[in-house]
Amino acid sequence: MPVERPDALPAARRPHRLSGGLPGLLAPGATTDPYRLRLYRLLRTDYPLGYDPALGAWLLSRYGDVALALTDPRFTGYPHDGAPRGRAPVPLGLCRGSLVCGPLTVPWSTAAPAVERTAYVLARRIAGRDRADLVADFCRWLPAGAAAAAAGLAHQDLSSAPRGARHRRAPGGAGDCTGSTALREHALASFLANMLDDPDLLGAATAEEACGEGSGSLLGRAWAETLRRDPPVQIVLRRTRTEVAVSGGTLPADAPVACLIGAAGRDPARFAAPDRFDPLRADADPLLIGPAGCPAALLGRLEAEHGLRALLTAMPGLRWADGFRPVAGGLLTRGPRALLVRPS
Repeated sequence: MPVERPDALPAARRPHRLSGGLPGLLAPGATTDPYRLRLYRLLRTDYPLGYDPALGAWLLSRYGDVALALTDPRFTGYPHDGAPRGRAPVPLGLCRGSLVCGPLTVPWSTAAPAVERTAYVLARRIAGRDRADLVADFCRWLPAGAAAAAAGLAHQDLSSAPRGARHRRAPGGAGDCTGSTALREHALASFLANMLDDPDLLGAATAEEACGEGSGSLLGRAWAETLRRDPPVQIVLRRTRTEVAVSGGTLPADAPVACLIGAAGRDPARFAAPDRFDPLRADADPLLIGPAGCPAALLGRLEAEHGLRALLTAMPGLRWADGFRPVAGGLLTRGPRALLVRPS
């Protein structure tokens, strides 16, 4: 029996509603791994427009529909009009959706060395161990140090800085993005997992760095590919300002819409072999990465590139611990729970 929508929600024309036998996004198991359960695939193929009563929003899972919701002025932010509209910065990737992504409070020439210095301090601490968890020992600390530098604060003692510490707000809205580090932790962990899973890719990136070629272009591509394949934010909420036709029907006006970024980034109608991690893919798309000038996005890429360089410099033989395979978790935000490695 179809799940009935609330009476207060206007009916979509020709809707494809989720059937009673299909688990919603917040059902047990779905939040653990919607990829493994093929939930995203089922939504793209059979339910391109469906209402999820637990989430309280219409679901869009196909790349074309999600791209429309992220860029078309007929959609606005949720839950209020003051949120980003149209091509204004949308809370996507590492951006939290400030109306204006302002510049960092310190010059980029100062922030970048601070990220690099923090990465090498952390990597050297790990290098002497027999076994380490990069999530707990590296990914949670590097963004905190970078956020401190971005906010113009003095370099902190990493042994005492609290995880998720709030930093003072930077002018122009930049603090909204750089002050919260949890998303960058998830993204950095996913990036490192993807790179460590491919020794050939690691070797090519190392060779590129040694030759000084490409200015980190391969690492930059790998970072962008991570945000497509394993986005730290899986769902972005929008709202229709008027009726909008999508592939599964017509959304009513003033309707909450959940853009399933994790599903859109692996839509085979847009990306070849979408489940494969391929930094050199010809069909890369910057849309799902988020605003190009967002300070959090820029810091995230710096943390990924400098972080991996520092780890490989301090531990050239870095590899997975025996028998370990990374497992990602979460739906609203997502990333590996642990990255167990042997430093040498």
